[in-house]
Amino acid sequence: MEVLKTGLEGVLLINLDVFRDHRGEYVETYNEELYRRNGIDVRFVQDDISVSVKNVLRGIHSDAATWKLISCPWGEIYLVIVNCAEESANFGRWQAFTLSDGKRQQVLAPPRHGVAHLVLSDKAIFHYKQSTYYDPSRQSSFRWNDPRFNISWPVKNPILSKRDELGHYV
Repeated sequence: MEVLKTGLEGVLLINLDVFRDHRGEYVETYNEELYRRNGIDVRFVQDDISVSVKNVLRGIHSDAATWKLISCPWGEIYLVIVNCAEESANFGRWQAFTLSDGKRQQVLAPPRHGVAHLVLSDKAIFHYKQSTYYDPSRQSSFRWNDPRFNISWPVKNPILSKRDELGHYV
């Protein structure tokens, strides 16, 4: 496992070890002891997945308490992490990652960082571990095309939920 710093403070890119042979591949996606040895001392309490089709865009969702460990076990996604801490000098800074089943990478997003993803393949699975239990009353949502962020998305007209279109719960 290789842990790399990114252009956003607190956001890490994790390259997982993949063991391949004539039968396929094996990947250990989480080992608490190994993550702690690599400086990631976060207790995860909930795992979630979403399955979406091409051009579905979900997010930007954030809260003040939750760490998220994100991966794409099937398909390909364009993942965007945004600093959503309005009092921060880095508010609005974002970074994009392309995650896929072929790359076997993870991104660790700290609290107060919004997470959004766009499905690039015909279908994809977005998987994340959370450090808190989901509570919609703690969540913030921002429009996918919020002009304060100026995110460069590789699609002009994504498929959106009402929440993601408006930037808040409906």
